[in-house]
Amino acid sequence: MQFLINILVTAVIVFATAYLIPGFEVQSFWAAVVVALVLAVLNAFVKPILTILTLPITILTLGLFSLIISAIILLLTAWLVPGFSIEPYWMALPAAIVITVFSAIASKFK
Repeated sequence: MQFLINILVTAVIVFATAYLIPGFEVQSFWAAVVVALVLAVLNAFVKPILTILTLPITILTLGLFSLIISAIILLLTAWLVPGFSIEPYWMALPAAIVITVFSAIASKFK
């Protein structure tokens, strides 16, 4: 049950981010739910691998490179999910920051 709540909260955050960040587009709420599911899978399996592979760069930048990894995960999600796009690819970075901040705030209320 907690997993479904997390997916729905992430879907709402992704849908709201589409209104905050230009170029970050989600066609419908159901597309946002699919984006949340794909993000959950990619964050569980791909992100740890990328984090380990880029550990020296992450240490050198004092952890700021993890934002780039989150942006890459978002771009990969946009490539996988129809109905979700990030037009100029560099807009994935502010979108990743917004999604991360709002997800952290939402996790405080669980």
